[in-house]
Amino acid sequence: MNILEILKVIIIGIVEGITEWLPISSTGHIVFIEQLFNFNVSENFKDMFDVVIQLGAILAVAVVYFKKLNPFNKGRNKKKMYLTVELWKKIIVACLPAAMLGLLINHWVKEHLLNGFVISMALIIYGILFIMIENSNKNRAYSIKSVYSINYQTALFIGFFQVLALIPGTSRSGATIIGAMILGVSRSVSVEFSFFLSIPIMFGASLLKLVNFGLHYTMAEIVYLLLGMTVAFFVSVFSIGFLLNWIKKNNFKFFGYYRIVFGLIILVWYFTSSLPK
Repeated sequence: MNILEILKVIIIGIVEGITEWLPISSTGHIVFIEQLFNFNVSENFKDMFDVVIQLGAILAVAVVYFKKLNPFNKGRNKKKMYLTVELWKKIIVACLPAAMLGLLINHWVKEHLLNGFVISMALIIYGILFIMIENSNKNRAYSIKSVYSINYQTALFIGFFQVLALIPGTSRSGATIIGAMILGVSRSVSVEFSFFLSIPIMFGASLLKLVNFGLHYTMAEIVYLLLGMTVAFFVSVFSIGFLLNWIKKNNFKFFGYYRIVFGLIILVWYFTSSLPK
């Protein structure tokens, strides 16, 4: 363990905290950063670290939305308690497709799709989609304007869009936000529901990685993991607030253009350097 590696962990935590919630692909950015700074740990630990660091980000959602997601919050009447329980049921339904398919193809995805070319193409393609959808929805009146108004069918269909995020570079939040908007969910509600979906999906993925990795940690690895999660938590709180404020006055076209530019950078680097092939 040394200061340089700790600085790298802090940078990765910052990148995770920002990119996990903005629709710009946390995987794409973390792969880029780790190649740029050469995070000096074992491949097994790096594979686990890149996923488990998300626990800090999950905690940020739980803290920011604690009152809204807690059906037993003090002062909550029976109707609000019922709506909150129903919301959790819909969240679980929406997570089922990605959870089931992820268990089946996770290893295959890592072996065949986790490379610079796939990441760059996903960044560019979904960037174009964001721009196209925002242009077509410019004057659209969305039919679903509350997270509680999302029915089970819509939740399941949003879940199918979340499956697309199994492709590296797609962005889980980006896929679910695009899907929700296509299905008639307002921009702000799409973002909020996407945040909620992250809790069971990311917790499950992190737990699976921890179990597979086992308990064979060095002291340095424990420090790196806890530090990365802590940084991701605090930066996530800021990122969530930023995105919620952003969508009050803006659309997602900026993120679409950003994805295209970043995707092109990744593509050039893929063909000219040592990005995973």
